[in-house]
Amino acid sequence: MNITRKPSEPRAPGESKGHIIFRLLPYWPLFLGLFIIAIIGSLIYLKITPSIYEANARILINERKVDDALKSSDPMASTLNTKQTVDNEREVIISNPIVYKVVEDLGLYSSVFKKERLSDVVMYKNAPLKIIVQNPNSLIPLKNTTFTIERGNVVIDGKKYPFDRWLKMPYAILMFRLNPAYKTADGDKFSFELTSPKKVVASIVQNIKVTEANKLSTILNVSLLDHDKYRAEDILNDILHVYSSSAIEEHNLLAANTQEFINKRLMSVEKELLDIESKLQNYRSKTGAIDLGTQGKLYLENVSVNDQKVGEINMQLSVLNQVESYVKSKDLTGGIVPSTAGINDPGLSQMVKDIYELQLTAESLRKTTGENNPMVVAYTDQINKIKPQILQNLRNQRNSLSASRNNLSGTTNNYSSVLQSMPETERNLVDINRQQQIKSGIYTFLLQKKEETALSYITNGSDSKVISKAESSEFPVSPKRKMVLLASIFGAGILGIAFVSVKEGMRRNVMFQSEIKSLTSLSVIAEISTNSSKNYIVIGSQQRTLIAEQFRSLRTTLHFLGIGKKNKRVMVTSAIAGEGKSFVASNLAVTLAMTGKKVALLDFDLNHPTLHHKFNLKQTIGISEYLEGKATEADIIQPSLINENLSVLLTGKLPADPAELILNGRAEQLLNYLEVDFDFIIVDVPPVGPVSDAYILAPICDATLFVVRHAYTPKVFVERIDENIRLNNLPNPAIVFNAVAQRGFGKNNYGYGYGSGMVYGGTYDQKLIE
Repeated sequence: MNITRKPSEPRAPGESKGHIIFRLLPYWPLFLGLFIIAIIGSLIYLKITPSIYEANARILINERKVDDALKSSDPMASTLNTKQTVDNEREVIISNPIVYKVVEDLGLYSSVFKKERLSDVVMYKNAPLKIIVQNPNSLIPLKNTTFTIERGNVVIDGKKYPFDRWLKMPYAILMFRLNPAYKTADGDKFSFELTSPKKVVASIVQNIKVTEANKLSTILNVSLLDHDKYRAEDILNDILHVYSSSAIEEHNLLAANTQEFINKRLMSVEKELLDIESKLQNYRSKTGAIDLGTQGKLYLENVSVNDQKVGEINMQLSVLNQVESYVKSKDLTGGIVPSTAGINDPGLSQMVKDIYELQLTAESLRKTTGENNPMVVAYTDQINKIKPQILQNLRNQRNSLSASRNNLSGTTNNYSSVLQSMPETERNLVDINRQQQIKSGIYTFLLQKKEETALSYITNGSDSKVISKAESSEFPVSPKRKMVLLASIFGAGILGIAFVSVKEGMRRNVMFQSEIKSLTSLSVIAEISTNSSKNYIVIGSQQRTLIAEQFRSLRTTLHFLGIGKKNKRVMVTSAIAGEGKSFVASNLAVTLAMTGKKVALLDFDLNHPTLHHKFNLKQTIGISEYLEGKATEADIIQPSLINENLSVLLTGKLPADPAELILNGRAEQLLNYLEVDFDFIIVDVPPVGPVSDAYILAPICDATLFVVRHAYTPKVFVERIDENIRLNNLPNPAIVFNAVAQRGFGKNNYGYGYGSGMVYGGTYDQKLIE
């Protein structure tokens, strides 16, 4: 009756999952220790790692696009009303000049820390003092300088420094300002650091994020990560304030430049107009001229129109000259940017505005980053590219205006010839009146533009609106306590699994019953624990130990191999020496004898016998003598002294050729003789690996027990069992997993077998055949 399971048989549901848990469960002290270390380590990490908070604010951007018709009709309006888009303003909000202004306003280049056991905690509003540096750009970075506050003084390295006074220190000229809201005791230890504003600006820009609320809106979400929630709120609020203020200041600066240019022109035109009026009055008084004739009026009207146009052209040429002088200047910030009022070319107005804004940005960056910064160089390159375009545009416009002025001058000369035919008094009067009307028209035009520019100051305001001020998260966004704890526990589990896998999975010897099942199709009908005692016989009538119960279970499972009244012979072997086959055979025989059945235990290991040691018997006449014909069956049977129902047949004197001796046919006669008087015959044969004795005895036996020893039997020998059975036709084979040691740490019930259980009075591990 063969009960082996084929490899294709499906395993019971949950066997794989249960096997994994079984492998890991004995190492629970290791995992517990790793989990405790992981939790303690994560708590220390959370303690020493500064918390990071996130502050959020919202701002509405009103997009503004300058109408092309407005540019053509009024170039000055196009200068004061510039284009504004959400994409541009998103970059402007986090630009270096704005962030640098915030760093200066809030004094972010200095930080105060309170010393604690594991880490230094940053202090902001609760700091005992504030450090103000006179020139932040020139400070020398300083790290972790300890100070205390004693009797109204700051004590650094034993030296006392007063509050609210400029102090010349080696690293900067600074002032300590006491925080009146902070109550400190003398001797409390703090520390402060000074950081380059450039580095602080870079850090803020890196941690700030500006995104659109959605694709259809012009609302921007501005968020910032910082170690202090209140500092994050102040930084965001100040960034939005500086951004709005800078937009207003830029608009007012352009308006101021335009107004200053108009004022200068007004003063010049007003002086010329007064001179002409005085000249007209003197001429009339001197000559008595009162009115002009019809022809003179006609001439005056035509010439006045031409002269007014020439005057406008001259004013435009004057503007072009000022723009050219501004563009050719080496330092564009050295003077006031010229207005393009009166120039009917929106392209020129826009280029002048662009080069002015680029220069302002570059100058702001020079203050924070230095002359050779890549961004400053990039802005300078853009300025140098725009300059030739402006100069070419100026030349083209100057040529066009000069041609128009020459045409008008030719027409005026024609009228002048008519003037020659008029009386001298009337001719002079017409000429003076013509000059007066021209200057008066120019003066009126400039006054109108002056009022429009002045009104732009009144109506000017920021095109952005802060919808919600900065508000920080209640809890830190990093590090996340739950995530850190879970990650540390998960990592500890992975480390523990890796340790167990390396410890037990990299061995070449058999470690688990599951490995036996994967290497052979034979069933494991019993699992025998390690014998921790010095006795070879571990079972008796009064013993309720784990290993005794395991042998009782093995006794029960013999009927699955067909062992009974008709089939009595059980052969016990192994792959190599030292796997405990004789130990299994001896204790199995004792277990069977305890049931009242007569059992014969034969030591057929004629190469290396050990049964006499286990039963404490002396070698006398035995199986070797019987096979040689020198003794009878009755001569070699002797009592075991362990149980009255158990008889032992020892090897006797070891022969020179055991295999040939077994083949003489007397071995079968011996078993036939014993079968008459005994209920069970247990045959201890040599390992199948070194010698062939087991294969010779196999045909006269009814079942075969292969003993596989835990952590001892090489896997390669287990793999060969199926092949050996197929070639040598071993009867009803099954496997006994022997010497299964405890696993894990401490004294527990876990082995390398399949499962565990409990029995009354003790622990019991057993895996029945499937």
